[in-house]
Amino acid sequence: MNLETNLLRLGCDIGGTFTDFVLVNSTTGEFQTNKCLTTPKDPSDAVEHGIRQLLDRTHHLMTKIDEIIHGTTLVINAIIERKGARTGLITTKGFADVLELGREIRYDAYVIFSEYPEPLVPRFLRMEVNERITSDGRVIKEMHSGEVKKVLYKLLDLGIESLAICLINSYENPVHEIKIKDIVQKRAPELSLSTSFEVLPQIREYERTSTTVTNAYVKPITAMYLYKLSSRLESLGFRGKLFIMLSSGGITSVETAREFPVRIIESGPTAAVIASQYFGRMFQIKDIFCFDMGGTTAKSCLIQKGQAGLVSTFEVGRVQRFKKGSGLPIQVPVVDLMEIGAGGGSIARINKMGLLQVGPESSGADPGPACYGQGGDEPTVTDADLVLGYLDPNYFLGGTMILDKEASKKAIEEKVAQPLNTKLMEAAFGIHDLINETMASAAKTHIAEKGGNPNIITISAFGGAGPVHAYGLARKIGAPRILVPPLAGVGSALGFFTAPIAFDLSRSHIVNLDEADFEEIERLFSELEHEGAAILKEAKKGKTLQFERSIMMRFVGQGAETDLPIERKPFNKWKKEEIRNLFDDIYKGLYGRTYLETPVEFVTFKVRAGLPKRPFHIPLLEQKKGRLKDCIKGERPAFSLIKKEFVPFKVYDRYRLFSGAILDGPAIVEERESTIVIGEDAQGSVDEYGFVWINLIDD
Repeated sequence: MNLETNLLRLGCDIGGTFTDFVLVNSTTGEFQTNKCLTTPKDPSDAVEHGIRQLLDRTHHLMTKIDEIIHGTTLVINAIIERKGARTGLITTKGFADVLELGREIRYDAYVIFSEYPEPLVPRFLRMEVNERITSDGRVIKEMHSGEVKKVLYKLLDLGIESLAICLINSYENPVHEIKIKDIVQKRAPELSLSTSFEVLPQIREYERTSTTVTNAYVKPITAMYLYKLSSRLESLGFRGKLFIMLSSGGITSVETAREFPVRIIESGPTAAVIASQYFGRMFQIKDIFCFDMGGTTAKSCLIQKGQAGLVSTFEVGRVQRFKKGSGLPIQVPVVDLMEIGAGGGSIARINKMGLLQVGPESSGADPGPACYGQGGDEPTVTDADLVLGYLDPNYFLGGTMILDKEASKKAIEEKVAQPLNTKLMEAAFGIHDLINETMASAAKTHIAEKGGNPNIITISAFGGAGPVHAYGLARKIGAPRILVPPLAGVGSALGFFTAPIAFDLSRSHIVNLDEADFEEIERLFSELEHEGAAILKEAKKGKTLQFERSIMMRFVGQGAETDLPIERKPFNKWKKEEIRNLFDDIYKGLYGRTYLETPVEFVTFKVRAGLPKRPFHIPLLEQKKGRLKDCIKGERPAFSLIKKEFVPFKVYDRYRLFSGAILDGPAIVEERESTIVIGEDAQGSVDEYGFVWINLIDD
C-alpha cells in the first residue's frame, strides 16, 4: 500500500466479541484488515492492540492516516449492564414519576406480571422544581433560583455524577432549563450535565425524559473512554481527525459524540447497513436485505430503492428481547435496524421445558465459545458450526487463532446431546438450524412490515458469522440470491467509509397549517441549520455544507406523525396549498387514502446538516484469467442442510478467485475474517470487484 502520496483512512468497529479494523487508501481502493478479540473491561485496549498489529505489518503507518472512524458498543453495553454514572434528574413539579408511568401501555396484554426495565434514575434521585410553561411557550409559573440551588445541593450530597434536566414543554421555551444550566455550571462546574432542550427539543414527555436521562447516564463514561482512546491514538503517532459513527448513519466529531452519546448507541451495526445501501446503489438492486451476524447478535435492515429507512424512536435494554415496549425508549434518529437473532457466541442450552434454546445469553469475547480455549465450556453457535465442518479450526482469523474442535464436541455432547438423548451431530445441527429458523421468522416479519417480498430480495451478508448462515437463512425465507462483499467479516468497519459526515437536528413547534407563520418557521429552520453548521465546524475544513429539510406533520387530533421531506428553499416561498398537497400525497401513498376535509398541523421540524460525499470505491480485481482448480485449497466433509448428512465440500481460497469464476455447491469459500457456505442447491459466481454472488437453484 502506497503510504506517501495517498489518503489513508482507518475504520475501527468494536463489537461484542471482536474488534474489526479496515485500512483503506481512498485513491487506489487498496485495503488492509485486522481482527482481534474485544476487551470488555476496557475496549480501548483492543483498539490499541489491533492497531499495533497493523503497525507491525506497515511501519510509520499512523503518521500517514488522515482520519480514523470509530464505532462502538460501549454506550449500549453500559445501559444494558447498568454500568453508567450515578445520575440525578431535575424536572417540573408533579412529573418525577414520568419514567415509571411511561405510556401506561402493557407490551403483552396477556401477561399479568409483565416486567419493565428499572429506570436509569432511581426515585430518590429525582427532584422537582415548582415551575410551569404552557405548550405554546408561555411562562405561567416562574422558577426561583433558590429552589434550584436547594435541589442541586441535595442531589450533590447524594453523590450524583451526572445530572439530567427535563422540564415540561421546554422544547417550546427552554428559558427555565437554561436558567438551571447556568446555576449548575456556576455551583458545580465539574458535574456532567444534559438538558432536554439540547438533547431532544421534541414533544412527548416520557420519550424526551428517557432520552435525556439516558444521555446523562452514559455521558461521563463516554467522555472518559473517548479521552482515553484519543490519548492512546496520539501516543501511537496519530495526528489526524477521529470521527465517531452515529446511529443515524452519519459520522461526527469526538466533541459531538462526547456531548450527545445517546446518538451513538447503535453506531456499530448501523455501518453495515450503510455499506449495504452503498452496494445496493452500486449494483442497482431494488430490495436488499442487510444481514449482519457477528459474535453477539444478528441484525437486519431492509433497504428499498437504495435507501435504508430512518426511525425516530427505538428501544434499548428490553426485558423481553423481542417484545416492543419492554425497553427504554430513545427518541433520536436511527437507521431502522431489527435484531433478528443471536450471534456466533450465543449459548445453546436446554430450557425449563426440556427444549433446545439458543441465546439470548452470549459467551462474548471473554471467555468466548468453548472452541476459543479461554475457559469457556458452554456450547455456542460457533462451536456447532465448527463441529458441522463449516469452519476450519486451523484457519480461523486467517490461522492466527486456532480453534479447539474437541472442546466444542465435548461442550455440545455434555450440555445438549446427552440431555436430549440424541447424537452429537444431530445436536450440533439442531443448534445451527434453530438459530437459522429464529432469524428467518424475524426476517420474514421485518420484510413484511416494510412492504417487501422475501422471494425477490437479495441478502447481503456481513459479520464473521453472516456468510456462514446466509445460505441457510435464504433457504428458509425463500430469498433467491445472496451477495457477499469483499471483507464481509469486517463489513461494519468497511461501512464507515461509505457514511457521510452528517448530523440530524430537530425541534417541535406544534401549529395548525392554516394558522402557521411561515416567516417564523423559516427562522426556526435557519436556527437549526446554524446549529448544524456549528456542530460540523471542526470537520468542515473549507467544504460547503449541505442541508436537507423535512417536517413531521399529522391530522389535528392524530397521535402519530408523517415525515414530509421538502425542498430546501425559504419557507416563506412555500404556499400552504403546496404543503397540504405534499402531505396528502405522502399520506395516501402510505395508507391508501387521505382525509381532505380534516385540518393538518406541523409538529416537528428537522434538518440534516452534512458534508459532500467523500471518495470511496471498491477496486477491481486484477484482470487475469485463472483456473478454478488453482483456487481450491482442498476438500472436507461438512453437513448438508438438504441431505442431513456429511458430504464433501470443495474449499476455495477467496484471495485466489478471479472475475468470472463459477463455484458449484456444495462449496466453502474461506477468507481471513469470515467463511462463505454454498449448499448443493446453489451456485456462486465472482464479479469483477470480487463480490461473491450466490444464486439458489429452484427445484
